[in-house]
Amino acid sequence: MEIKNILSGLSGHACISGSEDSVARTVMALYAPFADEVWTDALGSVIAVKRCGRPDAVKLMLDAHMDEIGLMVTDIDEKGFLRFCKIGGVDERVLPACEVVVHGKRDLHGIISVKPPHIQTEDDMKQSLKMDELAIDVGYDAQKVRELVSVGDSVTFFRQPSELAGGQMCGKSFDDRAGITALLYAAEKLAQTKLDIDVYFVSSVQEETGLAGATTAAYAIAPDYALVIDVTHGITPDNSERAFEVGAGPSVSVGPNVSGELYRLLCELGKQKNIDLHPEVDGGSTGTNAWAAQVSRTGVATAVMSVPLKYMHTPVETLSADDVKAAGEMAAAFVCALSKARGA
Repeated sequence: MEIKNILSGLSGHACISGSEDSVARTVMALYAPFADEVWTDALGSVIAVKRCGRPDAVKLMLDAHMDEIGLMVTDIDEKGFLRFCKIGGVDERVLPACEVVVHGKRDLHGIISVKPPHIQTEDDMKQSLKMDELAIDVGYDAQKVRELVSVGDSVTFFRQPSELAGGQMCGKSFDDRAGITALLYAAEKLAQTKLDIDVYFVSSVQEETGLAGATTAAYAIAPDYALVIDVTHGITPDNSERAFEVGAGPSVSVGPNVSGELYRLLCELGKQKNIDLHPEVDGGSTGTNAWAAQVSRTGVATAVMSVPLKYMHTPVETLSADDVKAAGEMAAAFVCALSKARGA
């Protein structure tokens, strides 16, 4: 599996929380060759299962989320400019002058308004613009805009993935299409492996707005174990605290949101595979779907592995394809280790 091609293809889907249908169809097709069964649940999460054939089998859930942050149209003013709200953790500071796509009756390219510096006051220059001061300009007058756009239409960042030096890539929605890519890589590696546990690959919806997809999927599957793959903060010029070097390997969470036993297993597997894993201390919630999986039903032993990502929740999220591949390798090794320890 070519990591960069899969990640780029998944990134190209415009699917904010609650509108994941397009990427879900692609994910279902990608899992089909490696799974015994693939379906979507009532919320839209994709679930692909590789069964061992025993009715009393231990169940392992592997999760990454499909949704991305974005915007939603809230009003169309008399000039045809679109007002909007954010869906998920959008950083308002990066919005002015961003290119976006408005998903109306047809996709419309748009620009988020920004006042040129020539006409800004000294006070203007010192302040970040707030959401209610911004609007999207698609170029049409109000009548034409209202023919094509409705309140409630979704808006995503316009961005094609591109490659940087050193094997790094940048683009939108790598949080968490990188995790989806890693799990697809693991599924391919495990396709011909006889396992003694049932493995559920979950591509969940609505993580960015409250973990809804993982909550319902974990309840339905009732797994004995869960491994969540998400992203974590990469070291940038302005942040080296609680951040990890992009290209140096995934992080593994340790703290009350995860099982100490599974954390130690991942660390041991990393040594065996010569994959550098870096402890990530989380004193409470990991900020991932593990928060939902861990407390599902009577409780689930849960682990979290994360791909370092620079510039999270912006249109230029940046990561290393090698880290995504390493996360996939580790996920496959984790499955095999649990199969050996907890299988028949």
